[in-house]
Amino acid sequence: MTILVTGGAGFIGSNFIRYMFQTYPDIAIINLDALTYAGNPDNLTGLSGRYRYTFCHGDITDGKTVDGILEQGVDAVVNFAAESHVDRSITDPGIFVRTNVLGTQVLLDGARKFGLRKYLQVSTDEVYGTLGKEGYFTEETPLSPNSPYSASKAGADMLVRAYHETFGMNVNITRCSNNFGPRQFPEKLIPLMVLNALNVKPLPVYGDGMQIRDWLYVDDHCEAIIRVVKNGRDGETYCVGGDNQPPNIEIVKTICEILDELQPESAHCPHQNLISYVADRPGHDRRYDIDISKIENELGWKPSHDLRQGLVDTVKWYLDNPEWIQAIVQQSDYDSWVQTNYTGRKA
Repeated sequence: MTILVTGGAGFIGSNFIRYMFQTYPDIAIINLDALTYAGNPDNLTGLSGRYRYTFCHGDITDGKTVDGILEQGVDAVVNFAAESHVDRSITDPGIFVRTNVLGTQVLLDGARKFGLRKYLQVSTDEVYGTLGKEGYFTEETPLSPNSPYSASKAGADMLVRAYHETFGMNVNITRCSNNFGPRQFPEKLIPLMVLNALNVKPLPVYGDGMQIRDWLYVDDHCEAIIRVVKNGRDGETYCVGGDNQPPNIEIVKTICEILDELQPESAHCPHQNLISYVADRPGHDRRYDIDISKIENELGWKPSHDLRQGLVDTVKWYLDNPEWIQAIVQQSDYDSWVQTNYTGRKA
């Protein structure tokens, strides 16, 4: 079997490729990635020559590139490729529409043209908007995105659904909660806190820090995607969550506690002293919670990683890989992005 993984040099995509080869070492994977700031070839070091792995530098909006790959004989597409950070979508919505919506359309056209067995769209629970104090998202929750990012993902999801209904394509959509784990670009909450703490910088927390997210360890997400690719019912959507919903400030404090435990000789203990509350971002969803009963009942999947242990493993990975972090910071606009989003935004 040959799978085209798009966006495979990014956080979830690279972890998925590694997880696939660990689980199915004889599978063939083609990784198509544009290598934007969040794409890092070092995430996949050691795969070439050991597995049937091919990297292709290209953009999913380029139909010729996509068709050139698919005509080689691909069985399935798993689409991770996306602009994915809410803050950046507020600054530049256009690139999100281009990549997330138009790129999805190009992939769908290619998958249809070459008769692929399966197209899987990796989406997000953010397409549902925000919850009140009670309740949870299900596959039947109406889409109500509140940011340009989530709106672009919702638009892509609707295209996937339309290609199933109109053209009879075998598609699935997975909508995951907030992922965490190794190799995540340090603009997201958890790696941002770790990196700033290691560099004795403020730990910026939006608003009062009581925003609630469901946290999903990335390997659990990878296992869920595999099960959907193999056995997901044609045309169905599956919600994927970690069954962990602490407020953001608790996540930040837990990371500080873990750093205190792992680096007890640090002069910066307790690391909680670095926490700094900043003005909330526009359109910030207050609470997410996600019902995973459908994928559990139909495909036998449920998360296996404990939240705290997953955080410990994640922090240890960043501590053990300073060269990876340094390369990311030097090769991207990370510093300017942090300056734009947090400098002068005291709450």
